[in-house]
Amino acid sequence: MRLDEPGGAVETAAEPGLPVPRPSDGLLTSGAADKIAELVARAARAPSGLIYFIEGGDRLCLAGAYGLPGLREDAADRPIKGSLAEVVLTGGQPLVVTDLATEPRLPADSPLRAVPGAFLGHPIRDETGEIVGLSCAYDTAPRSWTPEQIAAVAAAAQVSTLVIAEQRARHEVDRQRRFLDTVLDSLHDGVTACDADGRVVLANARMREMWAGERATAAVRDAEAVEGLTDGHGKPIGCGDLPLFRALHGEHLRNEELAFEGRARSTRYYLVDAQPITGPDGRVTGAVQAVQDVTRRRRAERFRTCELRVTTALAEARGIEAAAPRVLEAVVSTLDWAHAELWLVDDAAGVARPAARWSAPGWADDIDTPSELPYGQGLAGRVWQVGKPLWIRDVGRPQSLISQETAATSRLHTALALPVRHGLEPLGVLCVFADTIEDPEDELLALLSGVAALLGQFLDRRLVDDLQRQLARSKNEYLALIGHELRTPLTSISAYTEILGELGPDALATDGPALLEVIDRNTAKLRHIIDELLELSALDTGHAAMTMAPVDLADVVRQSVRRTAEAIDGSPLELTADLPDELMLPGDRRRLQQIVDNLLGNAVKYSPDGGRISVRLTSAGRAAELSVSDTGIGVAPDEREKLFTRLYRSSMVRDRAIPGTGLGLALSRAVVHRHHGTIELSDHEGPGTTVLVRLPLDAR
Repeated sequence: MRLDEPGGAVETAAEPGLPVPRPSDGLLTSGAADKIAELVARAARAPSGLIYFIEGGDRLCLAGAYGLPGLREDAADRPIKGSLAEVVLTGGQPLVVTDLATEPRLPADSPLRAVPGAFLGHPIRDETGEIVGLSCAYDTAPRSWTPEQIAAVAAAAQVSTLVIAEQRARHEVDRQRRFLDTVLDSLHDGVTACDADGRVVLANARMREMWAGERATAAVRDAEAVEGLTDGHGKPIGCGDLPLFRALHGEHLRNEELAFEGRARSTRYYLVDAQPITGPDGRVTGAVQAVQDVTRRRRAERFRTCELRVTTALAEARGIEAAAPRVLEAVVSTLDWAHAELWLVDDAAGVARPAARWSAPGWADDIDTPSELPYGQGLAGRVWQVGKPLWIRDVGRPQSLISQETAATSRLHTALALPVRHGLEPLGVLCVFADTIEDPEDELLALLSGVAALLGQFLDRRLVDDLQRQLARSKNEYLALIGHELRTPLTSISAYTEILGELGPDALATDGPALLEVIDRNTAKLRHIIDELLELSALDTGHAAMTMAPVDLADVVRQSVRRTAEAIDGSPLELTADLPDELMLPGDRRRLQQIVDNLLGNAVKYSPDGGRISVRLTSAGRAAELSVSDTGIGVAPDEREKLFTRLYRSSMVRDRAIPGTGLGLALSRAVVHRHHGTIELSDHEGPGTTVLVRLPLDAR
């Protein structure tokens, strides 16, 4: 605003609530400037007082005013040049004007020459002596200014200097505090400081976020400050063990370990640095600590340990029976969850069965695991169906895929299940359970997906290893067959052919037919062996023709049972059958007939001393189950796994010289596999053997 304009002063600021412009550099607040302007007016016995500050070097900004009516808003910010203020600010000395109309320092064309009035101004300096503004009194009539009044305006300017220095100091303190707060709040670590009495005077945003609620600002002697906290060994700590308290008593701490267990047993881990704060006299005036949340780092380390334990277990185990419990133990202990299960898929039967389970201490007797789960049912069955991980936040809620009874009695909550597969082929399901409610975590899902992948690779690799061992054994047994099963009939054929060549006409007529019958019988035996080998090779390579159509398996079994009953009529064997009226499934009738005939033929062959043969056909879930049991010579336990490999004959069979090629069960297994089924020796009470075949009822 220009002081050489009539009516250019701002209206009175006597009313405290009246807003006035504030200096842009924050030298004085408007309230303080108004009070100083009032002091100027009263001390100079003038009707008006004004406080201005320099803005941008060439303009005046009104900071405070008193006793001037008629405010013009555009007069609050005016150029310095050409005004009375320019005289004061340029000369750096007080300006005393008794009559504006006759003032020689006013420009000749100044409108103030036509307006009566008096002006008294004094420069305002900051603590460094630099002129920063103007303190002035204004009267609407010419008058003289006494030395006391001039001194009063000068004193008001000095007061302004002191107030400016104080407010600048406060402004600088506030600026530094804001700067420090911004720096502290940008840190990833939590920072807390306390005074000499242990009262927390500073806690940055990260600290308040990590230790929510009043814990972050609780005094070091409050019980609330240590609730739920333990040291690195899991031992609860007291107030005297807090790093901030110890630092307050002179200790310097580095990488002090702390852990905090929340209400949902979610444990967080911290590393703390703390040290005392000393004053100029060396006395401790407080303490400060920096808290780093290392939960993710600790979890990553545990995850790496889990992966190492899983890899080691799989590398050292010869089979899934030995590897699975160790894998589940590693998973449960790493996650600090309650229970884990590994389910293996029986594709032919359409069910998943538990292969192993592991529970944390105190949980083993509380968790009931079903003996099997059909495809699409239960947690394992559903994951098998959808082929992707499922995270259930609380299994106790309806539609959680876990029975309400199991969830209630086991006290389980969160469940995570993942498919175990090799490529796209489902092999099993890995399930883990927690006794708390956990939200989905990408890191945890990634870890267990990796464990499931390792299990899939292990299962597939073991299958390949088994096939390689079977191939090597089959090769050796094939060579043995060449040396025995093929050589024996060939020797007979060769010998009898030589005898025929040496017989005379009369002997040839007499003995020739018998010799030719022996040759023909051995030739047929060779042809049968060769045909079975060729057929087995075609089935294994997928080249054998399969005519798939709806087949009544009950009728197929019924026909085989009838033929077998006719064949053993009069022998000491008893044959019973438990068959449904009809059981339809997709298959090759001729091949299925071949399986049943082979199983019944083996039961008869390997029961040379008589006994009982039982045939049973049922449906279980989405699979047909055919069992053929006998009370014959049985199979040694260590030979059960080898029985379905080609050319293998058990030691009991060889000891009793029971004829055969060792190809029948291998052929049966190949046909069953082409029907997407399984064949195995099942548990059998007493002497004898039970062979169980499962075939899917649905087309695959």
